[in-house]
Amino acid sequence: MTETVPPGSPMAQSTDSSGRIELPPGAFPADSPFANEDLRPVPVAERKWTTYNFAALWISMAHCIPSWTLASGLVALGMDWKQAVFTIALANVIVLLPMLATGHAGPKYGIPFPVLARASFGLRGANIPAMIRAAVACGWFGIQTWIGGSGIFALGSKLTGGQWETAGKIAGNPWPLWLCFLLFWALQIAIIYRGMDFLRHFENWAAPFVIVGAFVLLIWIAVKADGFGALLDQPSKLGWGADFWPVFFPSLMGMIGFWATLSLNIPDFTRFGSSQRAQTWGQSLGLPTTMTLFAILAVLVTSGSEAVYGEAIWDPVTLAAKADSTFGLLFALITVLIATVSVNIAANVVSPAYDLANLAPKLINFRTGALITGVVGILIFPWKLISTPEFYIFTWLGVVGGLLGTVAGILIADYWIIRRTVLHLADLYTAGGRYWYSAGWNWRAIAAFLVGGVLAVGGSYSTVSAEGVSSGPFPEDGLIPFLKPLADYGWAVGLAASMLVYVALMAGEREKARATV
Repeated sequence: MTETVPPGSPMAQSTDSSGRIELPPGAFPADSPFANEDLRPVPVAERKWTTYNFAALWISMAHCIPSWTLASGLVALGMDWKQAVFTIALANVIVLLPMLATGHAGPKYGIPFPVLARASFGLRGANIPAMIRAAVACGWFGIQTWIGGSGIFALGSKLTGGQWETAGKIAGNPWPLWLCFLLFWALQIAIIYRGMDFLRHFENWAAPFVIVGAFVLLIWIAVKADGFGALLDQPSKLGWGADFWPVFFPSLMGMIGFWATLSLNIPDFTRFGSSQRAQTWGQSLGLPTTMTLFAILAVLVTSGSEAVYGEAIWDPVTLAAKADSTFGLLFALITVLIATVSVNIAANVVSPAYDLANLAPKLINFRTGALITGVVGILIFPWKLISTPEFYIFTWLGVVGGLLGTVAGILIADYWIIRRTVLHLADLYTAGGRYWYSAGWNWRAIAAFLVGGVLAVGGSYSTVSAEGVSSGPFPEDGLIPFLKPLADYGWAVGLAASMLVYVALMAGEREKARATV
């Protein structure tokens, strides 16, 4: 029987020369209901991810079909291409900051996001942010899987001479489309079942492959168009004055919301980091640069498509389907497949797998959590969320971003302001320790989340067109009318409000936390 080291004792954790901390065997009870093999801290010897691994992770995740079409949504709202690229670039620089702040705990302690959340929300209370993140990921998993399956169907239909288009229909869609969707779903589950190390190797080679694929598409359309089309010269319908800013700020929050999910659960990946330098430089080199480059490529390719086909084709799958050669279609099919798999697994399966494991560690492991994510991602039919640019950017990304920004504010405040990056690992897995609070719940974090969440999304509203068509499910005057002015800044409002409320409520706990360092 392994001897248990008393939680909080000097022997409960050790620090190496690079500042990485790990637990010795028996640092907390082996039968702890708050631990399993997937949630335990990653041993220092197994923290191997380098700068390239993190950069490749972000390159692979940023190079997906929804990223490609982000600029199209902004152009559809009246921006010119320069305004659209600027909005996307600025959003990703902003979201990088909380990404690095929460990611710091990964290499240092080797813990995933739901375990980090225990320090602020309590061992049981951490299930609230974990389940919110898991629900969002399940929605994104469904969206990406449908997009990927539709891409395979579109290109496969071209290869079969359009026979798939005329196949018998099930629930309004040709049966080959459903088959592509289910096969694509099964492929992703099979990859994640191989574990995180296999995912690292997959992302390493997927990143350069997708970059090459994007540039091949650019060269192909440039040759066919003998340059680029008129989209590059298309003026903004909004200008840079009073009409621009009411669209810019909610769009900026929406673009931030695109990766706000990862700003929470990035420790799920950085826990495998070899150093702080690796995760900091890897993310900084991979995220904002790739998203900006991809937006520019999307604009150039779409502009070329307008010159060749007489219309702006923002969907890269639809554009690739116009290729004349079988080789070109197969190359496009493989590129779409790899691009969508790489982002969907990393961004939308890893996190809920850990989050669901945190809900019931003794019943759910990483692989079981991944399977549950896949099933829920099918059942909620979330592809309707991307039916229109307004609904996609303002409703889905905006509301989700507001809630996730609220959680991020609490995590950052607790880790950086209250605890000054000092955590006691054993207590994160032990009932009755520092992070037990009141029966496993920290009411201060819950209160901060409620206040921040109401301020961030309480004013959510839908616009109504001249034809009387609503852009979303919310009232025109907002859910809570007097909060409507804050709705356009949901992510920033949620993050700032929850951070301030949490720090104020934890004033007494702050001195206690530092006294036990």
